[in-house]
Amino acid sequence: MNIKRNTVQLQIILDALIKLNTHPTVDEIYAEIHKEHPSISKSTVYRNLRQLARSGKIRQVSLPDDLERYDKRIEHHYHFKCKNCDSIFDVNIEYLAGIDEMVQQKHGIQVDEHDVVFKGICPKCRETRQ
Repeated sequence: MNIKRNTVQLQIILDALIKLNTHPTVDEIYAEIHKEHPSISKSTVYRNLRQLARSGKIRQVSLPDDLERYDKRIEHHYHFKCKNCDSIFDVNIEYLAGIDEMVQQKHGIQVDEHDVVFKGICPKCRETRQ
């Protein structure tokens, strides 16, 4: 594959992720890209998202019982998933790196990082319910 083409496609995909400003799935990113670049295939989007995640330019977010999602924020942080509307957003609290060491010592395993997903009802859905 042409390196320049690959670089352009990577940038288009990264720009779409940033523009969406959510934690989109491959399908959501593809739909955004397809509006202006219909020649880029879904498999190209998927392959390049994987490459961006492996290189550390974006984060792959795996949530239990959900599709794989992608995040433009690369630093460690936590997420919240609304049980009502399925929205996912960042929870801005301090990353608790000490938990990794605690688990390592207690269980004798190597912990490189951890993910925490808080689940509940988001403010918008709570307001709608009232």
